Amino acid sequence: MRGASAVALGATVALLAGACAGQGTADQDTDDTTTEAAEGGDVTIEWWHNSDTGEGKEYYDQVAADFEAANPGVTINVQAQDHEDMLTRLQAAFQAGDGIPDVYMSRGGGELLREVEGGLVRDLTDDAADTIGTLDAFVGQYTVEDRVYALPFSMGLVGFWYNTDLFAEAGIDEVSENPTIEEFNGYVEALKAADIDPVSVGAGDGWPAAHYWYYNVVRECPFDTVEAAVETGDYSDGCFITAGENLEDLLETEPFNPGFLATGAQAGPTSASGLLATERVGMELAGHWEPGVVGGLREDGEVPDWLGWFAYPTFPGQAGDPADQMGGGDAWSVSADAPDASVDFAEYLLTEEVQTGFAELDMGLPTYPGTGENLSNEGLRQLIEVRDGGGQAQLYLDTRLGQSVGGAMNDAIALMFAGQAGPQDIVDAIEDAAAQEQ
Repeated sequence: MRGASAVALGATVALLAGACAGQGTADQDTDDTTTEAAEGGDVTIEWWHNSDTGEGKEYYDQVAADFEAANPGVTINVQAQDHEDMLTRLQAAFQAGDGIPDVYMSRGGGELLREVEGGLVRDLTDDAADTIGTLDAFVGQYTVEDRVYALPFSMGLVGFWYNTDLFAEAGIDEVSENPTIEEFNGYVEALKAADIDPVSVGAGDGWPAAHYWYYNVVRECPFDTVEAAVETGDYSDGCFITAGENLEDLLETEPFNPGFLATGAQAGPTSASGLLATERVGMELAGHWEPGVVGGLREDGEVPDWLGWFAYPTFPGQAGDPADQMGGGDAWSVSADAPDASVDFAEYLLTEEVQTGFAELDMGLPTYPGTGENLSNEGLRQLIEVRDGGGQAQLYLDTRLGQSVGGAMNDAIALMFAGQAGPQDIVDAIEDAAAQEQ
């Protein structure tokens, strides 16, 4: 699922990067990670992550063991969990204010803000200053009032993953990496003419459909306009209505798979990703996790050679920077009551050595400078180039806004997909939910 690249890719990393099997970090020099926190006695660190299958899990187990070996007296209690289960457990722990792991995955945005306001997460600004300086380009989504509360280890983008063979079958000889909406509509028409369903979408799970409105906002609204709206709850700028009108125009072309309103995102061959994986649709709007998901849904378990990628289309006269994209990532947070050694461990997870192994196994898009060169999947390497190409990445709006406002927004977008709401309804839903939060 979105934000779960380690889970999705973990199941197929052996096939994506067999040459990297068993590398780990056991032969690396970790002397410089030795923490002073362990000198006063034994310390146990509870670490929750979502890489719960395959070589991704094995790699993180090795990373924890290496840290323990370099830091006598420190024990890492590794809890590898299904992503959705982990989120449920984290939410319950935050609500109770108890049972929060020492080091855990953060998605930033409104979710992180609630943790900060509740005094549940540690301010890392000073304690991890050097690491934060290295990751400076990615810490914005994890910053509250100029203080950093999480260390981003993977930052990716959403775009269209497509079947190059089916595109060729439909007579689409050239595919732009940055298409206009006219070019995109041409792809849809050509695929239809070839009797190929153009696009799959898991509207039954909500957020995959909502991504279309989010991305239209990125295209039609300047980045600062979106940030101001999030801060004030005022979405009166006309660009938000234009984003909805663009979505209406897309829906009128009927690009999606039959039954898309009930289609799930990634579970099984009839899901949106499953339809792409089994070569029954031309393309799907998805994030950097898609190669692993597609590979995992194929009988051979391999990521197909035909999987290509292009960016979300641009619109004539749009106010957003064409280089801006929509996406998000994962970061390591440290709970407020965690032992000091937890900060050292979180920083160790962001070292060049650990991030290199993370990249070699295609577990996500690493943030440590230069380590993206170690990715083996060509599509992911392409995303690194786009991500680091100078534009800004707008965080998934539901994550940015938090559960209550983001949920109301997603519900309104789902109604538009069902033909039961219009552009103004989405704006009204966001503003009403935001007003109730104030």
